Order: sequence, then structure tokens, then C-alpha cells
Amino acid sequence: MVFVRFVVGFMTLTTETMLRIIRAALAEDVGAGDITTEAAIPADARAEAAIVAKEPCVVAGLSLVEAVFHELNSKVQVKPLVNDGDVVAKGTRVCTLAGSASAILTGERTALNFLQHLSGVATLTREFVEAVAGTKAKILDTRKTAPTLRALEKYAVAVGGGQNHRMGLFDAVMIKDNHRVILARLGPNALGNAATTARKNHPNTPVIIEADTLEQVGEALAVGADHILLDNMTLDELGEAVKLVGGRAKTEASGGVRLANVRAIAETGVDYISVGALTHSARAVDFSLEMGDSVRQ
Repeated sequence: MVFVRFVVGFMTLTTETMLRIIRAALAEDVGAGDITTEAAIPADARAEAAIVAKEPCVVAGLSLVEAVFHELNSKVQVKPLVNDGDVVAKGTRVCTLAGSASAILTGERTALNFLQHLSGVATLTREFVEAVAGTKAKILDTRKTAPTLRALEKYAVAVGGGQNHRMGLFDAVMIKDNHRVILARLGPNALGNAATTARKNHPNTPVIIEADTLEQVGEALAVGADHILLDNMTLDELGEAVKLVGGRAKTEASGGVRLANVRAIAETGVDYISVGALTHSARAVDFSLEMGDSVRQ
């Protein structure tokens, strides 16, 4: 079985991770067996097929397609005709399949589900990236992902030209608004103490602090934040925050970001714009698996 290691910014999707996700997906769909295919299709029947894009998109997830069919039958030949990250037109064949008819039929929906979802994430990401082209702002993803699919979805964001934010709670220090609510009850020095403790425990990890107001931006600067998340601020507030920070920390706009306003947000001068919609609201791209006429035993 041949797999590609996906590299997504600081995160690598390993063969083990891919297999865990693929096996869970197949178990969900196939269960004790594909009873329709078992009844209708001879075990030794062979087939040829192609997966076709039914609309323009950025392709992402072809290696998962290959892995799904190889998990069912290692002799199924999967030939990619494009690469992840390619922009394709409606009607483009993105890969061909040849081998066990049963394996192709059984794996069809699982393979398409991965390809449709990840291509949807990549396509939406590319739209946001193109919308801010020419500014310094970079598009970031978030942790608003489908449970257990985060590694795949962040891979698709990278394919679409976005950048990956933290993978989870374990790889970045990020003091958010609800942390600050509790810290405020602990006294005026609690935020600074938290930042100091974070640096002591994780000296190579930047400290990110969320700010809802310009006053909170000043507080974050005072404790030496490396990166300040400017949450749900107006365009004027974002511009003032960028001026206040003056390059002493990275700035990130977050909250209410849409294609209609992302350009204006980028033009305030922020370094990053995080967009939860990349993963939680991307529409699946339509692909179909079209069986060829040459089905043989």
C-alpha cells in the first residue's frame, strides 16, 4: 500500500493517522459487509471507473481516495490525473480506477465523501486567500473543525493556500476571553502571571492573548504578548489596534469574517485573519464516480 505523507505547516499527517480515519469511515459505512455488492457482483469481476468533478474547484484529498480503495483491495489501481491544489473545471476527470469491481463499488461513497469535503474546504480557502491578495494579511484556520477530522481539514486549508493555526490545545499558548474572565477575578496581576508561567513552561511557544477592546490590547502589550487576537472589532477599531500595537506583536482579526468583508479587514493592516468558516461551513464540492462500460470477469 502506498501513501503520501501530508505536510501541513507545522503538522504532518502520518500514514497511521490516515489509516485510523479511513478505517473508522469504512467501518461506519460498510459495517459487517456491503450486502448489496456481495449479492449482485461476482467476487472476481473487474471494472474501470473515473472520478469526475461536477463543478469548478480546488482539488484536495486524492491520496485519501487512493488509500480507501487500497484498504479494501490493495490491487485496485488508482491513477491521479491532477494534483491536490490544482484548480479544475467542471467535467475534469481527477483520477481513474481499475481493478476489483466489488472494492470500487464498496469504497465509492467513502472515497467521494473525503474528496468532496476536503475539496470544499480547499476551494473556500482559496477564495479567501484571493480576496486578500496584495495585502500583508494571511488567512488562518481555527479549531472549529469536525471532531476527529481536524488533521484532514487543516491539510485542505493548506492546499487552498491558507495557513494553519494551532492544531490543538497542546501546541500553542492562547489566553482567550473566557480565560481572561477567570483571570480578572484573581487580581490585576493575574494576566501577567499567566503569561510569565506560560513562557516558563513553554519557552519556545509564542504567547497569544485575545482582546475584545483597545484597553485589552494595551493590557496584552503590557504583559509582552507575542500575538494579539483582535476579536469582533469594527474596522475602525482594528485600524486603531494595529496602530497601538505598532509592530510590537503580531495582530490577528477574528470574528464575523466573510468573503464580503475580508478585504476591508485585511486593509486595516492586520497580520492575520482567522476564519472558522473555512472548516465549519465549507460546502462540499460535487464529484461523481462514473463506472466504465468494460466490466469483466
